[in-house]
Formats: sequence, C-alpha cells, structure tokens
Amino acid sequence: METFTFPEDITLLYVTAASFPDGILAAHQLLHSKIPFSTSRRYFGVSRPEQGGDIVYRAAAEQLEPDEAGRFQCETLVLKKGEYLSLTLHQYRDDLSAIDRAFKALLSQPGLDPQGYCVEWYTNDTDMRCMIRKAEAS
Repeated sequence: METFTFPEDITLLYVTAASFPDGILAAHQLLHSKIPFSTSRRYFGVSRPEQGGDIVYRAAAEQLEPDEAGRFQCETLVLKKGEYLSLTLHQYRDDLSAIDRAFKALLSQPGLDPQGYCVEWYTNDTDMRCMIRKAEAS
C-alpha cells in the first residue's frame, strides 16, 4: 500500500449505476456515451454505502469546463483533495475479483475518512488505482 495525494479537489461528472456490482459496466458505458473521450480527462468509479447501507456506485469523469454538467446531462460530486491510501492493480481486467480484494484490504486499515469514497482511478487502459481517502489529522 502507498499514500497518494490529490493536491486539489476534483469535480466529477457522474452517472449512477442501477445496481452494485451488476450495473457497473452499464454505468461506464452510459457515461462514455454522454461525455466525449479526452486524454486530458481522468476517469473514475466512486462508491460507498448510502441509502440505508446499500452500496451506490457512480461511473465518473473529471469535469474540465464549468458548463459540462449541464451540457452532458450529468450530476456532479467533489472528490476531496488530500491523502489517499492506495493500491495499484495492473491488468485489472484479467482478474476483476482483485478489485474487491484491494478494497477489502484498504478498508481494513485504520484512519480512513468515514465520509470518503472507495475510488477507482482508471490510470490507463489496463491499470487502475484503488484508493480511499485518509481522515484529516485533528
């Protein structure tokens, strides 16, 4: 495990999966049908328990211009700046169960932000970084 720092908040455009985990692929497909691909844009998956404990998953893309949410008909959320505990998965598509194992390992660590998301950052076509924000020092 390593610590990764986002120096600034990141506004994300997102679509919500109809279910978790079955709706993840469809949510990403819908996101990509709405937002034109750009190598300047970072792509994410964010999830956490909500609505009485069920996991809500959002396929997300970094907002590059202030008017994109309306233009692409997406909702927004802010991925908070700060330190994230992370694990990098190479060739993640070869073993999708590795994503679940990575988040279980991350969630077992102390000092996590109780309001944080489980974040998948798709760093390229084959690799992803699984991350959870650390709690701020008090």
